Amino acid sequence: MTLLRERTDRRQAAPPGGGGGLLTGLLLTARPKQWVKNVLVIAAPAAAGELFTPGTPTRLALVFVLFTACAAAVYLVNDARDAEADRAHPVKCRRPVAAGRVPVPAAYAAGITLGVLAPVAAVRLCPPEVAALLTGYLVMQLAYCVRLKHVLVVDLAVVTTGFVMRAVIGGLALGIPLSRWFLITAGFGALFMVAAKRYSEAVQMTGKAGATRALLTEYTTGYLRFVWQLAAGVAVLGYCLWALEEGGVPHTSVLPWRQLSVVAFVLAVLRYAVFADRGTAGEPEDVVLGDRALAVIGLVWAAMYALAVADW
Repeated sequence: MTLLRERTDRRQAAPPGGGGGLLTGLLLTARPKQWVKNVLVIAAPAAAGELFTPGTPTRLALVFVLFTACAAAVYLVNDARDAEADRAHPVKCRRPVAAGRVPVPAAYAAGITLGVLAPVAAVRLCPPEVAALLTGYLVMQLAYCVRLKHVLVVDLAVVTTGFVMRAVIGGLALGIPLSRWFLITAGFGALFMVAAKRYSEAVQMTGKAGATRALLTEYTTGYLRFVWQLAAGVAVLGYCLWALEEGGVPHTSVLPWRQLSVVAFVLAVLRYAVFADRGTAGEPEDVVLGDRALAVIGLVWAAMYALAVADW
């Protein structure tokens, strides 16, 4: 009877899934759902019409994997550091580390391993600029986990810079010159989505003490609204100037697709702003993929820009 009770106690104490449970937990902690953000590595090559040139898909796939590894390392370390705080959060308590499925030392070990291997692989397999940017991204994001996410405005700048780095690294990997208007559009477009997400969190969590990140209590909803509206306006202006950058050079395509794509871009921003204004703009990928109209507008914009690049 005593032996049976000991076996029962051991089963109850053991984490679900055994070894498979740990591996699955580590994978979930690495946030596979967030990997879609790293598709931004194709932004610069696609804009330059270099997406399907020989060797480009292989290089971009490598950059995507390395960036994903760096981002996963940051998520693992972040969840290990915040395990205690996450257990008191109504949603974050379900994260594998906070829920006890992944031991804190295991999360640290996996994160550090990925954080070391990814830059080393980049040094050996990629141009120096790519390795430097990946290392800079990793250092910046780890600093964000430790300290910067608690600093007003700087937290917005760091998250925005992470998006811009994703958009830039593909160009660096292929040696593609980056337009200043491309950088402005990418930067302020990212700030628009980041500030909209923060604004939505602040709106949804008003009056719910302890239910959200502490820094949100220091922002006002009015300030965050101002930031996303400002960023949206600058992003639209930057894209317009980028689309018209050819100036008076005559086009040989059926229609001026590059210039016409401004319409789709503005509609996409206006549609996204609907969710921001309602306070329901969560993760950017959830907003884009979860709204059929916004997804269709995005596809129309992509088709127009593809036709412009192909000069059809």
